[in-house]
Amino acid sequence: MADRLKGKIAIVFGAGSSGPGWGNGKAAAVAYAREGASVACIDLNLAAAEETAAIITREGGKALAFAANVTDLASVEACVAATARHFGRIDILHNNVGVTHMGGPVELSEEQFNASLQLNLGSVYRCAKAVIPEMLKGGGGAIVNISSLAAIRWTGYPYFAYYATKAAVNQATVALAMQYAKRGIRANCIMPGLIDTPLIYKQISSQYASVEEMVAARDAQVPMGKMGTAWDIANAAIFLASDEAKFITGVCLPVDGGQSCTAGLPG
Repeated sequence: MADRLKGKIAIVFGAGSSGPGWGNGKAAAVAYAREGASVACIDLNLAAAEETAAIITREGGKALAFAANVTDLASVEACVAATARHFGRIDILHNNVGVTHMGGPVELSEEQFNASLQLNLGSVYRCAKAVIPEMLKGGGGAIVNISSLAAIRWTGYPYFAYYATKAAVNQATVALAMQYAKRGIRANCIMPGLIDTPLIYKQISSQYASVEEMVAARDAQVPMGKMGTAWDIANAAIFLASDEAKFITGVCLPVDGGQSCTAGLPG
């Protein structure tokens, strides 16, 4: 265990994995703990949050697990209050919740579009609304929002709502960074490119004839030749949350193997 986040308190929304292996939120929560932070692991699925918290405690770290629905402000506020009571404050907010609904405006139902808004963008609003007052009590903090390369590039998938909401997350991050810059709160976001996580096998694989075709096609789109992993996202999050990034705020950081440097089209 290192100490880049020693003594810090982190709350991670979306800290569970949607299947076996390492999702972005699960890896981030464990990585924060390995750098010395105490971590509140929040997920809609309590068992998934508990699994992440158990990994942290087995490794000698400190963790809590709570279930929360990020589309419900009261649910978010209850977890934030419980975290603050237990640990005394909150220094790091990590927003990882998101959903992909395939289709353009013609194919998407209004229910699906609204669900994307409430999950992808509404979660950032509700979690910031609940956590920022706690950060201000402690003199500041760091917010890390997980956006997507889809916020700035066409990635080859027909997911209108995802493009729109992730672009909004980028600018919401800038708004938070500027509003609270003089009050000790930094806000940055990470734009993952093509990452090999359990979620893609549930939400993306339907766009391909087989899982093998999906993996090969996604690898081929990345200039470095292979999809990234959840740990690539977690390592970027550690840096942005740490004092090493104390002069960095309002940044939307691509973690994408160079894909944002291309024309943005599938390979």
